[in-house]
Amino acid sequence: MMEGAGLVAKRILVTGGTGLVGRAIEKVVADGEGQPDEEWIFVSSRDADLTSTTETKALFEQHKPTHVIHLAAMVGGLFKNIRYNLDFWRRNILINDNVLHSAYETGVQKVVSCLSTCIFPDKTTYPIDESMVSISIPMHSPADIPTLLNSLLSCPQIHNGPPHSSNFGYAYAKRMIDIQNRGYFEQHGCRFTAVIPTNVFGPHDNFNIEDGHVLPGLIHKVYLAKQTGSALTVWGTGKPRRQFIYSLDLARLFLWVLREYDEVEPIILSVGEEEEVSIREAAEAIVEAMDFRGELVFDTTKADGQFKKTASNAKLRRYLPSFQFTPFRQAVKETCAWFSTNYANARK
Repeated sequence: MMEGAGLVAKRILVTGGTGLVGRAIEKVVADGEGQPDEEWIFVSSRDADLTSTTETKALFEQHKPTHVIHLAAMVGGLFKNIRYNLDFWRRNILINDNVLHSAYETGVQKVVSCLSTCIFPDKTTYPIDESMVSISIPMHSPADIPTLLNSLLSCPQIHNGPPHSSNFGYAYAKRMIDIQNRGYFEQHGCRFTAVIPTNVFGPHDNFNIEDGHVLPGLIHKVYLAKQTGSALTVWGTGKPRRQFIYSLDLARLFLWVLREYDEVEPIILSVGEEEEVSIREAAEAIVEAMDFRGELVFDTTKADGQFKKTASNAKLRRYLPSFQFTPFRQAVKETCAWFSTNYANARK
């Protein structure tokens, strides 16, 4: 728990508070971005099982937050998603419904949830932008639910096609947060919104090679290859492209959204389209950062996943035209240094 001096006007509960983004927010707040009227409470699965309605309600009644940043989720990389799509759907639906409904029941003033660019249809036009999740569905009573469902099924934006088949469970569960936010606003006037970050990485990530995301998995692989003097094997062709956002940059943007962003419509938090890099380029940046001198091999028998999901940050730039992102190679270098220093205790 982190508390500023003087009168506390905001009690901010961060679910998933010990994960990649939660730790980044905690660091940014501790390093001077916090405000005197804010009390920050970072919780993890050790504090409550958010798939349990009872435990989630008890957590909210214990801390009585005025604001919530909802990061908690079952997450994983491409190959974990492929193996456990049903688990990703069920656990995340339960977590999200419990958190949002407990926030409503306890009078939370604002919730900012975390979505993902994987919510967008696999077959779509690029760049992706917020208009692709824009819907307007008036709902004033439970009797309107059939109309709501019919509208969703015929909606030409977010539901105009399935997400990529590799992670459909996670993607559909994340889509539903946006639907719930709109429902709570239409029916109860709640200020629940969401952000859509692109691929996040940084200190405190999950560096598990099998189940982690691509960049932390590659960092771990390079570390091990350097230790053993073996080649670095990258799964897939290396051709897919991604926009990577440093967790500390995303943390600063989360604070802005919590304090200043008043739309229910989600907002994409991303570097620009011109900053998109291939998996090969990402691997080469890690090789450079860790001074790896061995061979780089691509195992093309492994799946590539979605080729690209280029997102536009034009809306963010309209709000924050001068926001400075950490250069990709600098952020990779800092993350590699953190992993090497904290190897014994890092999630892997």
